[in-house]
Amino acid sequence: MKQLIFASHNKHKASEINALLNPDFQVSILDEVGISDDIPETADTLAGNALIKARFTFEKTGKSCFADDTGLEVDALNGAPGVYSARFAGPECNSDNNIDKLLSLLQGSANRSARFRTVIAYITDDGKEHMFEGIVNGKITSQRMGTEGFGYDPVFMPDEANGLTFAQMPLSSKNTISHRGRAIAQFVHYLKNN
Repeated sequence: MKQLIFASHNKHKASEINALLNPDFQVSILDEVGISDDIPETADTLAGNALIKARFTFEKTGKSCFADDTGLEVDALNGAPGVYSARFAGPECNSDNNIDKLLSLLQGSANRSARFRTVIAYITDDGKEHMFEGIVNGKITSQRMGTEGFGYDPVFMPDEANGLTFAQMPLSSKNTISHRGRAIAQFVHYLKNN
């Protein structure tokens, strides 16, 4: 069995990825390999942040590892919040604060087009770097709808969701069209064929 180290402390994300991989692979999070550091995300792109986390982990372990970064890009805000999606309303903010700020900035805007983008950076045992990207296009609603999911899910309506926000969809349906699901699918395809 091949171990893949996920440059994250998030057990839920790791179990989602484990479920998609064949039994030849086992995903371990940082805590499980003795790394407790919080890795600073200082790049101005999602790909840059994913690479920072993957390179940090590879330097510490010397083993195959991967990292991801995700952002919401809103056209009317020139691509913001982007890499700052998690802390859009400030360093101590939560998802509700972020949504409040987003809806406030878009008040009266006719252009509500947006996309979620996830980038996965993967470094192999020999130090080669590979990138995978998943994108889902949609729009920002004028109010919260639904109680599932997390983050901006209550105000993001994917083009392919028949008028539902991510927060109104069961996780199994969301995963078939989500940005993270698409990036992971590419990553899994690569792992199974290389």
